[in-house]
Amino acid sequence: MAADLRDLSIFVAVVRAGGFREAARLSGGRLGDGSASGLSEAVRRLERQLGMRLLHRSTRSVAPTEAGRRLAERLLPALDEVASALDVVNAFRDRPAGTLRLNVPASAARLVLPGIVSRFLHAFPEIRLEVVVEESFVDLLAEGCDAGIRYDERLQPDMIAVPIGPRVQRFATAASPAYLAAHGVPAHPSDLLAHACLRGQFRSGAMPAWEYERDGELVRIDPTGPLVVRVGAAVDLSVTAAMDGLGIVHLFEDWLKPHLESGALVALLEPWWQSFPGPFLYYPGRRYLPAPLRAFVDFIRV
Repeated sequence: MAADLRDLSIFVAVVRAGGFREAARLSGGRLGDGSASGLSEAVRRLERQLGMRLLHRSTRSVAPTEAGRRLAERLLPALDEVASALDVVNAFRDRPAGTLRLNVPASAARLVLPGIVSRFLHAFPEIRLEVVVEESFVDLLAEGCDAGIRYDERLQPDMIAVPIGPRVQRFATAASPAYLAAHGVPAHPSDLLAHACLRGQFRSGAMPAWEYERDGELVRIDPTGPLVVRVGAAVDLSVTAAMDGLGIVHLFEDWLKPHLESGALVALLEPWWQSFPGPFLYYPGRRYLPAPLRAFVDFIRV
């Protein structure tokens, strides 16, 4: 009994994603007709062919049956091997081709990738780059991504990590001249507790503390203020609010640099700004890397 390879791939994608809609979103149209209904029909076709239910479906969730779970476990490494085998033909091309899908935080999309992407795609015009912006650490394979960018404290030990972008970065604190004229200039990080501070919040609800360091003294504070934004793309809203005089912002130095240079924001507590190592490109250890990922890794190492 020969099952269609595409239907098997769709089934695995749905199991990985935990649902048809999410699998359709992550696939970006690479599976079947790209719609949730199209993926659902492919799995039903596979179930009819095998004579067995593979997924439990409800209005809220999709989960594999015991047979489906066992099948997915066996298919995952097999399909990865098929993908690696097909990728071998890339070695016979003058230039590698295919799709490279990266999962990155907003800070990397804003501060790291702009200096790399254009040069890379000019050098490898047959590669298509897809960038997914997400703050939390994700299962790359479950998300359908080849690699991600994160900082070392959020990397898992079984991942291969390659430095990418600036090797040292700093968090900067700033406010508008109008805000400082009205509320005064903090002289010590602890003074921020008496100021309006514009905070970031992770999807989990946690709000990262503001950390400062000088001459071996580490200060960690949890200030309050009139605005809290989700860490990610919405951070630009807090920068705009700071320039409008609503409060003090604490963010990547490179993110604030244009506004510091223009005078729209004024640097505060600079001797206390904390440095930290730059980000890493990370990916699962594999015997064979897909050609687009291999080209990207080699490119950023140059």
